[in-house]
Amino acid sequence: MNRVRYRLVAVSVLPFLLALAVDLTVFALLRDRLPSRLASHFTAGGSSDSTESRASYLVFVIVLNAGLAVLCSVVAMTADLAVRGGQWMIGAGYAVAGLVGCLSVAVLIDNADAVDPAGVSMPPWQPAVAACVAVLAAVLGRLLARTLPLPAPVPSRDPGEPERIDLAEGEVAGWMRRAPSRVLLWAGVALVAATIGVLYMAGWSRALLPLMIALPCLALSCPYVTVDRHGLTARPTVLPWPRIRVPLSDVDRAVSREVKVPSEYGGWGYRVRPGKSGLVLRSGEAIVVRRRSGREFAVTVDDSATGAALLNTLADREASGR
Repeated sequence: MNRVRYRLVAVSVLPFLLALAVDLTVFALLRDRLPSRLASHFTAGGSSDSTESRASYLVFVIVLNAGLAVLCSVVAMTADLAVRGGQWMIGAGYAVAGLVGCLSVAVLIDNADAVDPAGVSMPPWQPAVAACVAVLAAVLGRLLARTLPLPAPVPSRDPGEPERIDLAEGEVAGWMRRAPSRVLLWAGVALVAATIGVLYMAGWSRALLPLMIALPCLALSCPYVTVDRHGLTARPTVLPWPRIRVPLSDVDRAVSREVKVPSEYGGWGYRVRPGKSGLVLRSGEAIVVRRRSGREFAVTVDDSATGAALLNTLADREASGR
């Protein structure tokens, strides 16, 4: 990684390291005043409905902040440095760190000098303060991101006449590639690790949420993109659904070009924007199809030039009835 990439990673993980440091400091200061079991979960009304040991709570806080830091570092390492939409991503990370850090400290303060954990409650002003800290942290994160010397976005250019592949009459051809996303893959791996940690410390009731997020991340981390007589199709490698298809009859033209995901689509995944949509899991080369309606559909995949050229050829053949 170059110097700018190192700085981007450092800025992304900084809030989680600070939140963890504050949590550990408060834990050390209040250690002698904390009961052997802490009230660790609270209802909407603020009353305690779950407890765990001090050691388990400490491990949970460490794993949570470390896991979020790893996730943000992976995103920062794979982000496109030529786009500035990543400033919002960094701001969101700071907001999460501020919220998690404040609530963790609030739990420790509420448990200080408690005799019975069941009688511990969290006053409503504490979550409100945590939300305010999250907003302020998001603003701080975005301001720090703006200090990074990111290169200017590359302006889009007219792709010109789309390429085609010569096929003999009656010749059948197809093209297929996998389009893996490192962000989704590592996010899924991190969430599986978090699930194991939460399962060990708090049981299935709390481990289900990260597991339910991890499984779709892993299942959708490597879509399968094909171009054949059915048109352009994108679907998960291990699942038949969800499936996205642009039939040949709806293809006006297809080109291969570089896409900048945050600036053009506002984020990763299946995105819908005015006049276009796309399955964009990373910045880089993509097949961009202009449909008969005038809307565009893009899918990020390697060797996109070959896929776009074949799609143009098959669409021409479909239009001519051959």
